[in-house]
Amino acid sequence: MINKKTVRKTLGLASVGFLVSGCASVPNPSPEDPLESYNRSMFEFNETVDKALLKPVATGYKAVMPSPVRTCVRNIFGNLGDVWSAINSMLQGRALDSINTFGRVLFNSTMGIGGCIDVATMNGAHKIPNDFGTTLGVWGVGNGPYVVLPFFGSSSVRDGIGLVGDVAGGTAVYASPSAINDVSVRNAIMGLKVIDARTNLLDADELAEDVALDKYSFVRDAYRQNRKALLESKLRPEVQDSAAGDLSVPDYDDPEQAGTDISVPQYDDPGE
Repeated sequence: MINKKTVRKTLGLASVGFLVSGCASVPNPSPEDPLESYNRSMFEFNETVDKALLKPVATGYKAVMPSPVRTCVRNIFGNLGDVWSAINSMLQGRALDSINTFGRVLFNSTMGIGGCIDVATMNGAHKIPNDFGTTLGVWGVGNGPYVVLPFFGSSSVRDGIGLVGDVAGGTAVYASPSAINDVSVRNAIMGLKVIDARTNLLDADELAEDVALDKYSFVRDAYRQNRKALLESKLRPEVQDSAAGDLSVPDYDDPEQAGTDISVPQYDDPGE
């Protein structure tokens, strides 16, 4: 059950974000970004919050926490997310993707020690990204204008609605920390999830800082291209057919596939 106090606090913080974002004006906004004036202001607000709080915490977490531990945390959250991803594949009518993803969850939850080790990927069953915003797109819901959400960042009207569905759906199927009833435990795990997510973006953020003359435009265009590619992959029937061959969970009764591939990566190797 979604905690009402948490929802009220989130809405309150969002309201503050809208107020702080101000009313900066862009004389000639792009037709593809009609909300650019608001978006740039909110982007700057998010950047300020990130540089003051999230980025320093994420940098400290990366410096202090050993790489295998960070990988374990990331994999566990990813394994939980795969549950909701599989449900979205089912809602999109992509039965093979759904079966493959549920297979990943089952395999990683057992052989992978609760998802700590991504043994499914090691054995060829790669992650199939999915969310409710993509599901709405498959159902024919238009993308709508690009919009920067307070704290969450890049989105669109459709993906903003999808985000609400992701939070509610993940909680309903117990695939999100928000489903935990113990408030202190729930808040601690949700905080860890935010830190883990921000840590995983440190390299991408550094790249954007280094190569982009206009970071806002760089982030916006990268987000839109990524979302467009993801949706198009769901709309092409042949993608699911090829995924069935490439992403299926191996037959572990077959000695040639069972082998010795299930092992913890050697983190001393920078490539891993």
